[in-house]
Amino acid sequence: MAADEQLPWDRDYDLGMPDELSERERAAVEACLRSLADDEFVLAERYTEWQVRGPTLESDLAVANIAQDELGHARLWYDLLEDFGYTEPELIWERAPDDFRHATLVEQPFVRGDWADAVVRGFLYDEFEALRLDALTDSEYPRIADRVGKVQGEEHYHREHARNWLERLAEGRGDGDPENGHRRVQDAIDRLFPHALTLFTPTEREPDIVGLGVRPTPLSELREAWLDEVVPRLDELGFTVPVSSDAHPEAVDRQLPSERGRDRGHTDAWRDLYDEFTFTYRQLDRREAPRLMADPDDADGEGGASGGDPR
Repeated sequence: MAADEQLPWDRDYDLGMPDELSERERAAVEACLRSLADDEFVLAERYTEWQVRGPTLESDLAVANIAQDELGHARLWYDLLEDFGYTEPELIWERAPDDFRHATLVEQPFVRGDWADAVVRGFLYDEFEALRLDALTDSEYPRIADRVGKVQGEEHYHREHARNWLERLAEGRGDGDPENGHRRVQDAIDRLFPHALTLFTPTEREPDIVGLGVRPTPLSELREAWLDEVVPRLDELGFTVPVSSDAHPEAVDRQLPSERGRDRGHTDAWRDLYDEFTFTYRQLDRREAPRLMADPDDADGEGGASGGDPR
């Protein structure tokens, strides 16, 4: 990037509507939206694996609702990419697996039958998502800023659900065996925490995403805030975390896995999941796919991100 193209990160930069963006602005908006949409879509695909398999009927209903919410949120963000001429099949069903920009946390398979895995994953992700959405409320791209509020209400429910279950498992109230519940949560933290750090891996467009005000807060700052929230909460519940909340950034970076998602590097689990959710589309030689949700712009602002509260 040439010096005369750089923008100070503290400058108010008013982006226009889709047809008013420069090539550079559009690239930054697209990069931000792809990470947003891909995180939510892939996480929803994983959550569907837990439907009717939770420890209680209440948890079955909750995880089904969360999966539906996340699909609705993905639809909101993919819809904004359609402003640039893409179709939903191009963005999901016909897209090369290596082109997805989600973090590796959301693509990891659940440990079969281990509810602690789902709880820890939800906790780590939802604490991040709350921070990211807060940052996007100040987006200079109006199409993003207008939709953040639709997502925040439902994400607040997801966050509280994960926090409550984390406490229940830590105390043995969701397992009936305090020692076993605590051990399974610790195992999930050990397994998933490095992948959670990939949520903060920047794409190559991060300088413009921040400098142009698409998401004014750098991912590096969001990571600091996330560690300040997540690490003390896990410490209070008696769990061991690989890094401290005030760890030097280089020490945190050393915990990252080799595949980080945002840079198009994915784990083997992603290829398996991709083949699974695109199987029917490919087998039927489809040219169109049913839309994830109704077009958000056709709803005239009514209802939530998923078209209403399913609870």
